[in-house]
Amino acid sequence: MTDLNHYRLYLVVTIVLALLPTFSLAAGENVVKGQSVTLSLDEAVSIGLERNRDLEVARLDRAIARQKVREAWAGVLPQLDAGFDYTRTLEPSVIYFPDIFGGDPTRFTPLEISQDNAMVASLSLSQPLFNLKALAGIKASSTVRKISMEAYRQTEADVISDIKIAYYNVLISDRQVTILEQSISRWETALRDSRSLFREGVAADIDTLKAYLSVENIKPDLIQARNNAVISRTQLKNSIGIDPESTMVLSDSLVYSKGAYPDDISAAYAEALSARPEVRQLELQIEAEAQNVNAAQAERYPAINAVGQLQAQTQFNDDVALKDTDWPVTSSVGLQVSLPIFTGFRISSQVEQAKLGRLKTMTRLEDLKADIRAEVEVKLSSLQESQQRIEVQSRTIRTAERSYEITLLRFREGIGSQLELADAELQLNKSKTNYLQAIYDYLVARIQYDKALGRSARPGGEQQDGS
Repeated sequence: MTDLNHYRLYLVVTIVLALLPTFSLAAGENVVKGQSVTLSLDEAVSIGLERNRDLEVARLDRAIARQKVREAWAGVLPQLDAGFDYTRTLEPSVIYFPDIFGGDPTRFTPLEISQDNAMVASLSLSQPLFNLKALAGIKASSTVRKISMEAYRQTEADVISDIKIAYYNVLISDRQVTILEQSISRWETALRDSRSLFREGVAADIDTLKAYLSVENIKPDLIQARNNAVISRTQLKNSIGIDPESTMVLSDSLVYSKGAYPDDISAAYAEALSARPEVRQLELQIEAEAQNVNAAQAERYPAINAVGQLQAQTQFNDDVALKDTDWPVTSSVGLQVSLPIFTGFRISSQVEQAKLGRLKTMTRLEDLKADIRAEVEVKLSSLQESQQRIEVQSRTIRTAERSYEITLLRFREGIGSQLELADAELQLNKSKTNYLQAIYDYLVARIQYDKALGRSARPGGEQQDGS
């Protein structure tokens, strides 16, 4: 094979390898930006956790907190600075000496002491040896980083709950559309039966009119329900960050299933206190406030630094080449000690402010615990109430279906009235709607109860970004 053929083969392989990541990326994007997207509840949550903008902000805050820890360590690490100064003399500096050699000591002779150019190169080193404020700052920054991790967990819990509720909103909107379509279908069947009975002389004209009006009266409700379904889909797409133009199909459905929850308020409250990220945030905030107190008190103690300097300098006139100049080197080491004697009560005021800030945070924590207990009790009550409604409505809907079937049969045989059929249809429609609403309320109550117990916040959130 000639060199030209080798070069062509190399070029083709290079281009293919360069385009492979692009093809892979496009394939990955098609998962959420294609013409049709089928999503389960878990898949919607997974995509939302990757694409939600609130979570991205929380990730950035967490990264900022991690960098602040590195910044705090600068207070105890050595500082090395290099410097270079160049000075160009425009007018020479002079000093005056008595003319002791000329015989007249009362006269002064000017003497130039500067040259045209001056350069100074320096290297300075400073190492803190004793600085309690810097040590307290390191501890405080580490605590703040932990607070940012808990803030991320809280945001994550909010996002998970919002996505799940948005998912169920789509499901119930679709089911409400289906229920209304079924109702229209039943009334259209009743309208055809009524017209058939009217032609046979069994039913009155008013029965046909009532059936027709029933169909027409449901249509506005169906239009509104379809619009609500579109709106709920738009909100879900926005929550999980997928292409608004894509067609979304949900693979899960509104299914009632019991969860494992503590029925005792005390046990649920204890679980919430141990798992809620908001509680952990305030507990860490109290630690940070205590470290702020230590940092403020540390200013009363001396700060000791070891310092050293290495310096080289030269001066020369324009008629001397730079390479011919001398660079004498000087070096020095020493200690710097600073101790505040009187600061105008600044330090004592800062200490009191830090103590009061800690007491304020402790009060906020107690208030949060009281709110959590009330929230847990309310959410548990809502969960139990919706669960009881499901059990009642599951029996009611079967009865309503049987009642409608019997009433429709009586109407077709000419022994039942249009009023009886309308009432049976109303009861059936109401039973289905109530049952669907009860399941939806239960599923939403489970999400809210999970969040109240701290189960929505995944542990180990600090590992998400490789920290």
